[in-house]
Formats: sequence, C-alpha cells, structure tokens
Amino acid sequence: MPTIARGSPEPVNSDRFDAEYDVITVGGGAAGLASALFSRWHGNSVVLLEKADELGGTTKKAAFWYWVPNNKAMQAAGMEDRKEDCIRYMARLSRPESYAPDDARFGLSDWEYAVCEAIYDNASPATELLSEKGALEYRHCEAVPDYWAEIPEDKCPTGRVLVPKGARDTMSDGGAVAVRTMSEACARDGVEIRTGHRVQRLVRNDQGRVTGVEVDTAANGPLRLKARKAVIFGSGGFTHDTDLRRNFLAQPVLGGCAAVTNEGDFVRIGAAAGAELRNMNYPWMCPIVLEKALNGDPGLIGTFSPSGDSMIYVDRTGRRVTNEKLAYNESAQAFFKWDPTKAEYPNLVLIAVWDQRSQEHSAGDEYGRFIVPPGCDDAHVIKGETLEALAEGIRARFAKYATAIGNLKVAEDFAATLKATIERFNTFAKAGRDEDFQRGERQVELLFNGPACADPAGPNPTMYPISNSGPYYAALLTGGNLDTKGGPMANPDGRILDRAGNVIPGLYGVGNCVASASARAYWAGGATLGPYLALAYCAANAANREPAN
Repeated sequence: MPTIARGSPEPVNSDRFDAEYDVITVGGGAAGLASALFSRWHGNSVVLLEKADELGGTTKKAAFWYWVPNNKAMQAAGMEDRKEDCIRYMARLSRPESYAPDDARFGLSDWEYAVCEAIYDNASPATELLSEKGALEYRHCEAVPDYWAEIPEDKCPTGRVLVPKGARDTMSDGGAVAVRTMSEACARDGVEIRTGHRVQRLVRNDQGRVTGVEVDTAANGPLRLKARKAVIFGSGGFTHDTDLRRNFLAQPVLGGCAAVTNEGDFVRIGAAAGAELRNMNYPWMCPIVLEKALNGDPGLIGTFSPSGDSMIYVDRTGRRVTNEKLAYNESAQAFFKWDPTKAEYPNLVLIAVWDQRSQEHSAGDEYGRFIVPPGCDDAHVIKGETLEALAEGIRARFAKYATAIGNLKVAEDFAATLKATIERFNTFAKAGRDEDFQRGERQVELLFNGPACADPAGPNPTMYPISNSGPYYAALLTGGNLDTKGGPMANPDGRILDRAGNVIPGLYGVGNCVASASARAYWAGGATLGPYLALAYCAANAANREPAN
C-alpha cells in the first residue's frame, strides 16, 4: 500500500462529515483494539482506524505478557496483593528520587498516583471482561517474578503476569495471538475496521469540543468522520520519528523495534489541540542489534532475553562493562554512559561475544536473540577462528558504521584485552560468582538467561567458561526503544488535558501515544500491556458516559 504522507496536525472546525459513529478509536494495536471492544460492548457504534494496511502495530511483535495486579487467578491461589503495597512498589521504581514510603502518595504527583491507582483498580476487571467475551483468554504465570522482586517494597513479587491462552509454552508469541483473537472479537461484535486510514487532525465544533477526525486514505482520498461521543487515540509512540526522538529522549537512541508506523502522530495532533505533554524523555528500552536498527529492519525485535552462558558483552576496548543478564530496560542503560572527559558515549555500541558452545546450545529465534540457529538471518553475526580474527572482523564492522555511531573505533589492543577479560570471566564462571557485576544473583536474571546448555551444569546457571579455542562469534548491540512512553497527558479516565490542566472535551488517549505515569520505570514483564488494558477500560467507560452530540 502506498505510504500516506503526514499532513498538518492543526485542528479544523466543521459540522459536515462523510460518516458518523458514537466512538472513533485510532490505532490497531492492543490499546486501540481494547478501547474499541470495551466501547462496543457498551452498545456504542464504533470504528477503528489504522493507518497501516493490517492490524497489530507493535503489539503483533510483542510477547504480550500482561501485568495485572491483584488478578483473579492470584486471588484464587490465595496470593495477597494489597493496593497500598502494589502502588508503593510502583512509586519506588517510578520516582526513586522523590520516593517517600510514609507519604500518602509515596512521593508521586497527584496525577501519577491517580493513574497508578486506576491501573490497580481496573486491570483485573478489564482482563476478566476480555476473557469472558472470548476476546483475550489467558493463562496465569504464577511463578514469573516482577523485575525488582528482591526489593522490600515488592510484597507480592510473583503472580501478576498473564499471557494469552494460545501462546507458546515459551510465551514469546502472545502478541500475534492477542491481535488475532481481539480482531476476531471486533469483527464478531460489530466494530467497523478501516485499515489504510491515516488520521491527520481533529475536528472541533465552535465550543472547542472534539467531534471527529480528518483522515487521508490511499484508496478513497480524504474523509471526515464524526464521533458523537469521543475520539480515543491508541496510536503508539514516536520511535520512528527521528526528529522527535533526537529532541525529546534523554538518550541518543539509534532506532527501535516499535511498528514502523509509530511516528508520534498523536504527539503532534494532541499538541496542536493544546494538550499538555509529559514524560517525553523516557522510553521503554531494550538492547537491539545495531545493524538491524540502522538498516530500518521492520522485523527488529529487542533482545529481551540474551541467551548464552558462555557469552559476555564488552566495550570497544575489550572490557566487560555490565551485567549481561539484567532485565532489558535496565540492560539498555549501559549503552548511554557519558564520559565527561572525552565528551562522548563510549558504550553506545557494545559487543556480544560467545563461543561454539553457546552457538550450538543457546541459539534461538525468539525474544530478539542475537545468537540465531542455522537458517535464520545471521548477517549481523561476526565470526572468527581466533580472537585475533574476531577482533579484525569487529574492527571492520565498526568502521562500516562509523558515521552513525559517533566515529567510535575499536582499540588497537582489543584482542589482547578481550583475552584477559575472558580469562577473568572464566574464573568467575568456574567459581559461580561474578565479582564484577553479580551476574545471575537476581531472580529476573535467571528468567532472562535464555536457552543454555545444562550439561555439564556450572554453579551459576547464567555463566560458563568461554572456550580457549575458536570459532568465536560476535554481534554489535546498542540501546533501543521498544517504544516511547511520552505524549499528551491523560487523566485516569483517558481524558486528554490541556496546558491549564483542563479536559479537552471529547478527546481521549491510551497506551504509548500518551504520557506514562511509570516515568523511567519498567515494573515487570507486561507492565506496558496490562496497564494499557486497564486504562482502555477506563477510557471506554468514561467515553460511554459522554453526551452524544
């Protein structure tokens, strides 16, 4: 389908429309699909607009774990998840600089606390309704830990994660399952789906109320659609708008694995209508394969689970600089260390190095793994029979991408330093304790270890000595976006607020297209999708109460 160019986001006033509905939802991922379904189940006429030629967005690429505090399965299993405890955990991670355990809001702003409270109160009712209606049945992952299960604020460190019922046992393909089942429910229950429809701007009446949208289509040209009650945006973040990324993110992110249609449409459309923007500096983050990001690979998936026990990350000098098994959002932070003496990001590119053992036993095609099995695209993999040969291949790859990575160069003594680094790592692996970065000492690091050879098993399942002989393998990694999480500010009901803190009548937003109250935090697996289902439920309920115009 031909690309539909972005037009002016400035809202227009009109009372003439080509078609009308009670509720218009924008975006064909989880936030848009859920908002459409919840709205339709209230008896509203609903249309879902997606600018791509198929539904799914970033959701289709996701594992689709969804984090649901105090879910029904937890309750049935006798797992207590008190609201106060859950929000305290969320606050501790979201705003560590202002966290106050004895404060009524735990140091959160009123807005952040209210959104966190709405997530806790509504995530389980939302997911139960989706399940009861056959749109998203689930299975409970009782043993899966939160990403910060060891901190004292996490009083219920396991049990909050659900996955779509039909997902693989490895829980890697839930997004495709969720998009299919939710789309089928939309078709069954009367949600009109229009793909190839790019929303360009809002339509308002003389009183300033949002009454619809103007849309460009490849097949039928421009259209003006009326929303008698509300327009709900769920159109994703701004990962693939280089200008927004460069000017708002706190890190020099080189790319990301959101759907390529995630270009910040609602940032521009909402801002043009007077929306307050929040949390524009923090994205959801993950290590990514450098070449795939720079080449704009639409199939790029973040490295959620870095496989290999005989595998390490090193910098361009050949030294380890991080715990390779950290949860992905935290692992990505290592790439953005700033060197104030050299005015550069020395770790913008790190090098994953592994041996034949990990290549044979830890390869996989799930979770964005860079160690891939035969038959998969391995153009990103550098190979060498010796460490010296591997170093030359790494040097050449750095040179190939020099202009995109700040002209970083591999140190002349890289091979010798890498050899010493491997010797030190091997000593740790044999003893079972990583004295430099404590690899494998937290629950989440075992969760994200990826496939590894258990025979012979070492004392630390995340570590095994790297072979003294080749062949050796490497891949260049950088820190990337799963998607951004800043945009127009929405209250807990999804209503968009203007710069004076007032509701913009008729305008709603859910998901990565609006500001997240999580700030910098990634609370747990599914801490995007579970809260978005909850907030879509809130938005649809509030939109249903709007007087029809």
